Amino acid sequence: MCTPSCDNFARRDARNTRYCTICRGQRLAIVWHSTLGLRRRCGPHKSGPNDTYSVRSDNPYVPIAETAEGMLRPTTPVVARAAADACRWVDVDQGSRGTMGITNTSFDHRIDRRRFLLASFAVATGAAAETPRLETFSQWLKASRKARELALQPCVERILAMDASIQAWVQVLPQTPTGNGTLSGIPFGVKDIIETKGLATEYGSPIYKGRVGTTDAAIVRQLHQRGGVLLGKTQCAAFAYRTPPPTHNPRDLAHTPGGSSSGSAAAVAAGMVPIALGTQTLGSVLRPASFCGVTGFKASYGFLSMNGVLPLAKSLDTLGFFTHTAADMLAFWESLGYSTGRTEDFVLAAPDPMPEVEPAMAAAFQSALARLRGAGLPIRMIDIAGMLAKLTDASRTIEFYEGARFHEQRFKEYGSRLADLADLVRDGLQMPVERYDEAMRYVAECKARVAELYRATPVILVPAAPGPAPLGLASTGDSRMNSPWTALGTPAISIPMPVANGLPLGLQLTADHGQDARVIRTAVRLQRVLSSG
Repeated sequence: MCTPSCDNFARRDARNTRYCTICRGQRLAIVWHSTLGLRRRCGPHKSGPNDTYSVRSDNPYVPIAETAEGMLRPTTPVVARAAADACRWVDVDQGSRGTMGITNTSFDHRIDRRRFLLASFAVATGAAAETPRLETFSQWLKASRKARELALQPCVERILAMDASIQAWVQVLPQTPTGNGTLSGIPFGVKDIIETKGLATEYGSPIYKGRVGTTDAAIVRQLHQRGGVLLGKTQCAAFAYRTPPPTHNPRDLAHTPGGSSSGSAAAVAAGMVPIALGTQTLGSVLRPASFCGVTGFKASYGFLSMNGVLPLAKSLDTLGFFTHTAADMLAFWESLGYSTGRTEDFVLAAPDPMPEVEPAMAAAFQSALARLRGAGLPIRMIDIAGMLAKLTDASRTIEFYEGARFHEQRFKEYGSRLADLADLVRDGLQMPVERYDEAMRYVAECKARVAELYRATPVILVPAAPGPAPLGLASTGDSRMNSPWTALGTPAISIPMPVANGLPLGLQLTADHGQDARVIRTAVRLQRVLSSG
C-alpha cells in the first residue's frame, strides 16, 4: 500500500484523482504541473524499464529530465535527497497556471519540500554557476531579459543557503507570469495573508496550515500581468496581528525582524528577492523595514486595492512594499505605471519635542537631521508629539473595534487557538460604539490639522520605530511611531539612517494623502545625502 499523503493536501486537490498505478492506493500528489502529464508508480513500486508515459511542458520554469527507466531525473543532490522520501507519481489534471511542486509524505517536512522546489527551479533556469547575482530592484530592472532569466538561479540558491536560519518563507514555488511588461522575469515575494492561487495562504496561523489560495489578490494579478515572477509566500504574524512567526532578523539572528510583515522584510534584507509585498494596519511595513535596514513604503490609504487581502481593520489596512533602497522603490513605483512626480525644493518638518523613543533612536534621528541641515536642506520644527500620542490610542481603538467584529465568527469557532487575536476579539467586542466613534472623529479632526501642516512643510520626518529590533522573537516590537500616520491614511516610507554600530534604525518620511510620489522621491534625495556623509 502506498504511504498516505497529507490530508490537507488531499483536500485541497480533491478534484484530482491520483493513485499508484499498481496498488491503487491513497491519493498522492508528489509532482504536479498544469501542462505536465505523467504516469508514475509510487516509491514502494518503482518503475521498470518497460513503463511508458508522456511528458509535455510549456513552462520555462519546469525542467523535463528523464531517465531510460521513465523517471524524472534528480538533477542535484538536494533533489535526490528530497525525491528519495517521496512517492514517485500518479496522475494530474489540467490546472490553471503552470507550476511545479513536491509534497513529501509528511507535510510537516517543509524544508525538504521547499528544497526540492527550489532546486528544481534552479535547474530549470539553465543558468551557469558563475552567473552574476542581481540583488537590488534597480539591478534587476537594468538587466536584460536573458540576464534576468539567468539571475533566477543565484536568487534561489541564496534562499537554499540562508533560509534554514532566517525562515523568511512559508513556501517557495515559482509561478509563471500571466503577461509581459516592465517586471518581466523579476521575482517577488508575497505576505502570507495575501491570496495567491495555488500557493499556501495560511494567514500565518497553524489553524490554517495546508490551506491553499483559490484566487490571486488584485495586487498579485497586477504584478503578474507586468511579467513579475511570484517566487513564493513569506512568513507573517498570525492574522497580521501580534503572534510572531519563526522569522529571524538577517542583521542579527537573535533579534526579531519586526512584524507583521516579518518574512517580506527579512527576505529583502537577506538579498533573497528584490521586492516583497506586505501590509500595514498599524506599523507592519515601516517598523520591519527599520529593524531590518531596508526601505519600506506604505501607500496612501485606499490607493491600492485590498481585494484578496485578509482584513484586520478595514479603516486602517493598507498595502506596502519592501526594497533595498528608496531609489529601488521609486523605480518599482514607476514600473507599476504610477507617476513618480518631479524633484521639488521645499521645507521639511520634524517634531519638537521628540516623541518618546529609545536613546539610540533619538541620537540617530538628531544626527540625521543635523546631516540634512548641513547639506542645505531646511527643516522646521513642529509641535505634534501630543497629537501623535493621541492618534496612537485612537488607531488601537479602531483596530480593536473593527478587528473584533471581522474575526468574531472565527473566534466562536476557534477560541483561544487564535492566540493573541483571541484577546483582541474578546476586548474589542466589549468596546462600546461611542468609544469607536470618538476615535474616528478625532482622526478626522487630525487629518484636517495635518493637511495644513503639509501645505507649509510637504514632508514630515519622524523616527520609524522607537528603537532597534528587540532581542528575541517573542515580540515584533512597538508600532507607536507608525500607527498615527496609518490612521491618517498618509503615504509613508522608512529608509535606513547611518548607524556606526549596532542594529539598523529607520527614518520615516510622511506626506499628505495622495502624495505618494512626492514622499518616495524625497526619500531618494534624503538617502543620498545621508549615505554620502
